[in-house]
Amino acid sequence: MFVLLLVILVSLGAITLGAEFLVRGSSRLALRAGVSSLFVGLTVVGFGTSSPELGASLTATLRQSSDVALGNVVGSNIFNICLILGLTALFKPIRVQIAAVRRDLIVAVGAALVPWLALPFAGYIPRPVGFVLVALLAAYVAAAYRSARKAGADDVQLIEQELAPSLRQVRGAVARDIAFVVLGLGLLVLGSRGFVDSAITIARQFGWSELLIGLTLVSAGTSLPELFTSLVAMKRGNTDIAVGNVIGSNIFNSFGIVGVCAAVSPQVVNASLTMRDTPVLLLATLALVPIMRSGGQISRIEGGLLLGAYVAYVIVLFSMGG
Repeated sequence: MFVLLLVILVSLGAITLGAEFLVRGSSRLALRAGVSSLFVGLTVVGFGTSSPELGASLTATLRQSSDVALGNVVGSNIFNICLILGLTALFKPIRVQIAAVRRDLIVAVGAALVPWLALPFAGYIPRPVGFVLVALLAAYVAAAYRSARKAGADDVQLIEQELAPSLRQVRGAVARDIAFVVLGLGLLVLGSRGFVDSAITIARQFGWSELLIGLTLVSAGTSLPELFTSLVAMKRGNTDIAVGNVIGSNIFNSFGIVGVCAAVSPQVVNASLTMRDTPVLLLATLALVPIMRSGGQISRIEGGLLLGAYVAYVIVLFSMGG
Protein backbone atom coordinates (compact mmCIF):
# COMPACT_ATOMS: atom_id res chain seq x y z
CA MET A 1 0.00 0.00 0.00
CA PHE A 2 2.84 2.40 0.87
CA VAL A 3 4.43 1.77 -2.53
CA LEU A 4 1.13 2.48 -4.31
CA LEU A 5 0.65 5.74 -2.41
CA LEU A 6 4.21 6.74 -3.25
CA VAL A 7 3.57 6.00 -6.93
CA ILE A 8 0.43 8.17 -6.79
CA LEU A 9 2.33 11.10 -5.27
CA VAL A 10 5.19 10.81 -7.77
CA SER A 11 2.70 10.47 -10.63
CA LEU A 12 0.82 13.58 -9.51
CA GLY A 13 4.08 15.49 -9.49
CA ALA A 14 4.87 14.26 -13.00
CA ILE A 15 1.36 15.16 -14.23
CA THR A 16 1.53 18.68 -12.77
CA LEU A 17 5.03 19.31 -14.11
CA GLY A 18 4.08 17.85 -17.48
CA ALA A 19 1.10 20.18 -17.76
CA GLU A 20 3.34 23.16 -16.97
CA PHE A 21 5.91 22.19 -19.62
CA LEU A 22 3.21 21.49 -22.20
CA VAL A 23 1.50 24.85 -21.67
CA ARG A 24 4.75 26.80 -21.68
CA GLY A 25 6.17 25.19 -24.80
CA SER A 26 2.98 25.13 -26.84
CA SER A 27 2.17 28.74 -25.91
CA ARG A 28 5.48 30.03 -27.20
CA LEU A 29 5.29 27.94 -30.35
CA ALA A 30 1.78 29.25 -31.01
CA LEU A 31 2.95 32.83 -30.61
CA ARG A 32 5.79 32.25 -33.06
CA ALA A 33 3.23 30.88 -35.51
CA GLY A 34 1.44 34.22 -35.40
CA VAL A 35 -1.47 33.31 -33.12
CA SER A 36 -2.52 36.14 -30.83
CA SER A 37 -1.46 35.96 -27.22
CA LEU A 38 -5.07 36.59 -26.20
CA PHE A 39 -6.27 33.51 -28.06
CA VAL A 40 -3.40 31.45 -26.66
CA GLY A 41 -4.26 32.60 -23.17
CA LEU A 42 -7.89 31.60 -23.52
CA THR A 43 -7.24 28.23 -25.15
CA VAL A 44 -3.76 26.75 -24.74
CA VAL A 45 -3.30 28.01 -21.18
CA GLY A 46 -6.92 27.58 -20.08
CA PHE A 47 -7.32 24.10 -21.51
CA GLY A 48 -3.76 23.18 -20.61
CA THR A 49 -4.72 22.99 -16.95
CA SER A 50 -7.14 20.22 -17.95
CA SER A 51 -4.49 18.11 -19.68
CA PRO A 52 -3.99 15.94 -16.56
CA GLU A 53 -7.68 15.01 -16.68
CA LEU A 54 -7.31 14.17 -20.37
CA GLY A 55 -4.28 11.98 -19.70
CA ALA A 56 -5.93 10.14 -16.82
CA SER A 57 -9.26 9.56 -18.59
CA LEU A 58 -7.61 8.47 -21.83
CA THR A 59 -5.38 6.06 -19.90
CA ALA A 60 -8.44 4.68 -18.10
CA THR A 61 -10.21 4.26 -21.45
CA LEU A 62 -7.29 2.26 -22.81
CA ARG A 63 -7.51 0.16 -19.63
CA GLN A 64 -11.19 -0.48 -20.42
CA SER A 65 -12.38 1.45 -17.35
CA SER A 66 -15.12 3.84 -18.42
CA ASP A 67 -16.06 4.33 -14.76
CA VAL A 68 -12.69 5.91 -13.99
CA ALA A 69 -12.61 7.88 -17.27
CA LEU A 70 -16.08 9.40 -16.93
CA GLY A 71 -16.00 9.57 -13.13
CA ASN A 72 -12.83 11.64 -13.44
CA VAL A 73 -14.57 14.13 -15.75
CA VAL A 74 -17.74 14.55 -13.67
CA GLY A 75 -15.83 14.51 -10.38
CA SER A 76 -13.32 17.09 -11.64
CA ASN A 77 -16.10 19.42 -12.76
CA ILE A 78 -17.84 19.19 -9.38
CA PHE A 79 -14.45 19.67 -7.67
CA ASN A 80 -13.76 22.76 -9.81
CA ILE A 81 -17.03 24.49 -8.98
CA CYS A 82 -17.58 23.52 -5.34
CA LEU A 83 -14.08 23.14 -3.90
CA ILE A 84 -11.95 25.47 -6.03
CA LEU A 85 -14.41 28.36 -6.26
CA GLY A 86 -15.58 27.73 -2.70
CA LEU A 87 -12.07 27.69 -1.25
CA THR A 88 -10.97 30.70 -3.29
CA ALA A 89 -14.02 32.71 -2.22
CA LEU A 90 -13.37 31.84 1.42
CA PHE A 91 -9.97 33.52 1.16
CA LYS A 92 -11.31 36.49 -0.77
CA PRO A 93 -14.72 37.19 -2.40
CA ILE A 94 -14.55 36.58 -6.15
CA ARG A 95 -15.53 39.53 -8.31
CA VAL A 96 -17.74 38.47 -11.21
CA GLN A 97 -18.95 40.26 -14.32
CA ILE A 98 -21.90 38.04 -15.22
CA ALA A 99 -22.25 39.65 -18.65
CA ALA A 100 -18.67 38.68 -19.52
CA VAL A 101 -19.18 34.99 -18.81
CA ARG A 102 -22.88 34.58 -19.72
CA ARG A 103 -22.22 32.72 -22.96
CA ASP A 104 -19.55 30.51 -21.40
CA LEU A 105 -21.80 29.72 -18.45
CA ILE A 106 -24.59 28.64 -20.81
CA VAL A 107 -22.12 26.35 -22.60
CA ALA A 108 -20.97 24.99 -19.23
CA VAL A 109 -24.58 24.11 -18.35
CA GLY A 110 -24.84 22.22 -21.62
CA ALA A 111 -21.53 20.52 -20.89
CA ALA A 112 -22.89 19.27 -17.56
CA LEU A 113 -25.55 17.31 -19.49
CA VAL A 114 -23.04 15.29 -21.54
CA PRO A 115 -23.28 12.03 -19.50
CA TRP A 116 -27.01 11.97 -20.22
CA LEU A 117 -26.19 11.52 -23.92
CA ALA A 118 -25.86 7.82 -23.02
CA LEU A 119 -29.59 7.54 -22.25
CA PRO A 120 -30.79 7.25 -25.88
CA PHE A 121 -28.00 4.73 -26.64
CA ALA A 122 -28.74 2.00 -24.08
CA GLY A 123 -26.31 3.36 -21.51
CA TYR A 124 -23.20 4.16 -23.51
CA ILE A 125 -21.75 7.04 -25.52
CA PRO A 126 -20.90 5.75 -29.03
CA ARG A 127 -17.98 6.84 -31.20
CA PRO A 128 -19.99 9.13 -33.50
CA VAL A 129 -21.23 11.10 -30.48
CA GLY A 130 -17.62 11.41 -29.33
CA PHE A 131 -16.64 13.02 -32.62
CA VAL A 132 -19.63 15.37 -32.36
CA LEU A 133 -18.53 16.45 -28.87
CA VAL A 134 -15.03 17.23 -30.12
CA ALA A 135 -16.55 19.22 -32.99
CA LEU A 136 -18.68 21.19 -30.51
CA LEU A 137 -15.54 22.02 -28.53
CA ALA A 138 -13.84 23.22 -31.72
CA ALA A 139 -16.87 25.40 -32.48
CA TYR A 140 -16.72 26.88 -28.99
CA VAL A 141 -13.01 27.68 -29.38
CA ALA A 142 -13.71 29.32 -32.75
CA ALA A 143 -16.45 31.44 -31.18
CA ALA A 144 -14.12 32.39 -28.33
CA TYR A 145 -11.51 33.43 -30.87
CA ARG A 146 -13.97 35.66 -32.73
CA SER A 147 -15.03 37.25 -29.45
CA ALA A 148 -11.42 37.74 -28.45
CA ARG A 149 -10.69 39.67 -31.62
CA LYS A 150 -13.53 42.04 -30.72
CA ALA A 151 -12.29 42.58 -27.19
CA GLY A 152 -11.26 46.09 -26.25
CA ALA A 153 -7.64 47.01 -25.74
CA ASP A 154 -8.06 47.19 -21.96
CA ASP A 155 -9.56 43.70 -21.83
CA VAL A 156 -6.75 42.32 -23.96
CA GLN A 157 -4.14 43.90 -21.73
CA LEU A 158 -5.79 42.55 -18.57
CA ILE A 159 -6.01 38.99 -19.88
CA GLU A 160 -2.45 39.06 -21.16
CA GLN A 161 -1.17 40.30 -17.81
CA GLU A 162 -3.15 38.01 -15.56
CA LEU A 163 -3.88 34.82 -17.46
CA ALA A 164 -0.57 34.28 -19.16
CA PRO A 165 2.15 36.75 -18.20
CA SER A 166 4.83 34.50 -19.65
CA LEU A 167 3.25 34.41 -23.09
CA ARG A 168 4.85 37.67 -24.08
CA GLN A 169 8.30 36.27 -23.35
CA VAL A 170 8.97 34.40 -26.55
CA ARG A 171 12.74 34.53 -26.41
CA GLY A 172 14.71 31.34 -26.82
CA ALA A 173 15.19 28.66 -29.40
CA VAL A 174 12.31 26.86 -31.08
CA ALA A 175 14.05 23.59 -30.26
CA ARG A 176 13.76 24.37 -26.56
CA ASP A 177 10.02 24.92 -26.83
CA ILE A 178 9.57 21.72 -28.83
CA ALA A 179 11.53 19.94 -26.10
CA PHE A 180 9.14 21.41 -23.51
CA VAL A 181 6.15 20.06 -25.45
CA VAL A 182 7.68 16.60 -25.90
CA LEU A 183 8.81 16.43 -22.28
CA GLY A 184 5.44 17.67 -21.05
CA LEU A 185 3.55 15.07 -23.07
CA GLY A 186 5.91 12.35 -21.88
CA LEU A 187 5.45 13.28 -18.23
CA LEU A 188 1.68 13.45 -18.69
CA VAL A 189 1.54 9.99 -20.28
CA LEU A 190 3.82 8.33 -17.72
CA GLY A 191 2.28 10.15 -14.77
CA SER A 192 -1.27 9.40 -15.88
CA ARG A 193 -0.49 5.71 -16.39
CA GLY A 194 1.07 5.33 -12.94
CA PHE A 195 -1.64 7.40 -11.27
CA VAL A 196 -4.60 5.59 -12.80
CA ASP A 197 -3.16 2.10 -12.38
CA SER A 198 -2.29 2.72 -8.72
CA ALA A 199 -5.66 4.33 -8.00
CA ILE A 200 -7.54 1.37 -9.49
CA THR A 201 -5.41 -1.08 -7.51
CA ILE A 202 -6.10 0.77 -4.26
CA ALA A 203 -9.80 0.92 -5.05
CA ARG A 204 -9.93 -2.84 -5.48
CA GLN A 205 -7.96 -3.48 -2.28
CA PHE A 206 -10.38 -1.37 -0.23
CA GLY A 207 -13.40 -2.75 -2.02
CA TRP A 208 -14.19 0.65 -3.56
CA SER A 209 -15.81 0.82 -6.96
CA GLU A 210 -13.81 2.22 -9.85
CA LEU A 211 -16.49 4.89 -10.25
CA LEU A 212 -15.90 6.04 -6.66
CA ILE A 213 -12.16 6.29 -7.15
CA GLY A 214 -12.68 8.22 -10.41
CA LEU A 215 -15.11 10.65 -8.78
CA THR A 216 -12.82 11.35 -5.81
CA LEU A 217 -9.12 10.45 -5.83
CA VAL A 218 -8.47 10.67 -9.57
CA SER A 219 -10.59 13.78 -10.12
CA ALA A 220 -9.09 15.65 -7.16
CA GLY A 221 -5.55 14.73 -8.15
CA THR A 222 -5.92 15.78 -11.77
CA SER A 223 -7.62 19.07 -10.78
CA LEU A 224 -4.55 20.33 -8.93
CA PRO A 225 -3.45 22.65 -11.81
CA GLU A 226 -6.84 24.41 -11.72
CA LEU A 227 -6.60 24.70 -7.93
CA PHE A 228 -3.09 26.17 -8.09
CA THR A 229 -4.12 28.61 -10.84
CA SER A 230 -7.08 29.89 -8.84
CA LEU A 231 -5.14 30.25 -5.60
CA VAL A 232 -2.35 32.16 -7.37
CA ALA A 233 -4.95 34.46 -8.92
CA MET A 234 -6.44 35.02 -5.47
CA LYS A 235 -3.02 35.84 -4.03
CA ARG A 236 -2.47 38.43 -6.78
CA GLY A 237 -5.83 40.02 -6.02
CA ASN A 238 -7.42 38.90 -9.28
CA THR A 239 -9.83 36.28 -8.04
CA ASP A 240 -12.25 36.84 -10.92
CA ILE A 241 -9.83 34.80 -13.06
CA ALA A 242 -10.80 31.74 -11.02
CA VAL A 243 -14.27 31.83 -12.57
CA GLY A 244 -12.99 31.76 -16.15
CA ASN A 245 -10.47 29.07 -15.23
CA VAL A 246 -13.18 26.83 -13.79
CA ILE A 247 -15.78 27.39 -16.51
CA GLY A 248 -13.27 26.87 -19.33
CA SER A 249 -11.89 23.74 -17.69
CA ASN A 250 -15.36 22.25 -17.22
CA ILE A 251 -16.25 22.87 -20.87
CA PHE A 252 -13.04 21.23 -22.05
CA ASN A 253 -13.51 18.28 -19.67
CA SER A 254 -17.04 17.48 -20.82
CA PHE A 255 -16.76 18.10 -24.55
CA GLY A 256 -13.07 17.47 -25.17
CA ILE A 257 -12.18 14.64 -22.79
CA VAL A 258 -15.44 12.70 -23.02
CA GLY A 259 -15.42 13.27 -26.77
CA VAL A 260 -11.87 12.00 -27.26
CA CYS A 261 -12.39 9.00 -24.97
CA ALA A 262 -15.65 8.04 -26.72
CA ALA A 263 -13.97 8.42 -30.11
CA VAL A 264 -11.24 6.01 -28.98
CA SER A 265 -13.67 3.53 -27.42
CA PRO A 266 -17.42 3.75 -26.73
CA GLN A 267 -17.94 4.82 -23.11
CA VAL A 268 -20.24 2.73 -20.92
CA VAL A 269 -21.97 5.15 -18.53
CA ASN A 270 -22.65 3.83 -15.05
CA ALA A 271 -26.27 4.23 -13.95
CA SER A 272 -25.11 5.96 -10.75
CA LEU A 273 -23.29 8.54 -12.85
CA THR A 274 -26.46 9.48 -14.73
CA MET A 275 -28.88 9.24 -11.79
CA ARG A 276 -26.77 10.75 -8.98
CA ASP A 277 -23.58 12.52 -10.06
CA THR A 278 -24.70 14.26 -13.26
CA PRO A 279 -27.66 15.93 -11.47
CA VAL A 280 -25.22 17.11 -8.77
CA LEU A 281 -22.95 18.63 -11.43
CA LEU A 282 -25.91 20.26 -13.17
CA LEU A 283 -27.19 21.77 -9.92
CA ALA A 284 -23.71 23.03 -9.02
CA THR A 285 -23.35 24.67 -12.44
CA LEU A 286 -26.81 26.23 -12.35
CA ALA A 287 -26.14 27.50 -8.82
CA LEU A 288 -23.40 29.73 -10.23
CA VAL A 289 -26.00 31.91 -11.96
CA PRO A 290 -27.77 33.29 -8.85
CA ILE A 291 -24.51 33.25 -6.89
CA MET A 292 -22.75 35.40 -9.49
CA ARG A 293 -25.70 37.77 -9.83
CA SER A 294 -25.87 38.41 -6.06
CA GLY A 295 -23.83 41.55 -5.54
CA GLY A 296 -21.57 40.86 -8.51
CA GLN A 297 -19.39 38.47 -6.54
CA ILE A 298 -19.10 35.06 -4.92
CA SER A 299 -19.06 35.98 -1.22
CA ARG A 300 -17.31 34.15 1.59
CA ILE A 301 -20.64 32.77 2.79
CA GLU A 302 -21.45 31.46 -0.70
CA GLY A 303 -17.95 30.05 -0.97
CA GLY A 304 -18.44 28.26 2.34
CA LEU A 305 -21.72 26.81 1.10
CA LEU A 306 -20.04 25.53 -2.06
CA LEU A 307 -17.22 23.97 -0.06
CA GLY A 308 -19.66 22.43 2.41
CA ALA A 309 -21.69 21.00 -0.46
CA TYR A 310 -18.59 19.27 -1.83
CA VAL A 311 -17.71 17.76 1.55
CA ALA A 312 -21.30 16.51 1.91
CA TYR A 313 -21.19 15.06 -1.61
CA VAL A 314 -17.98 13.12 -0.91
CA ILE A 315 -19.40 11.81 2.38
CA VAL A 316 -22.50 10.56 0.55
CA LEU A 317 -20.32 8.92 -2.11
CA PHE A 318 -18.31 6.93 0.42
CA SER A 319 -21.37 6.06 2.48
CA MET A 320 -22.94 4.58 -0.67
CA GLY A 321 -19.73 2.84 -1.65
CA GLY A 322 -19.61 4.64 -4.98
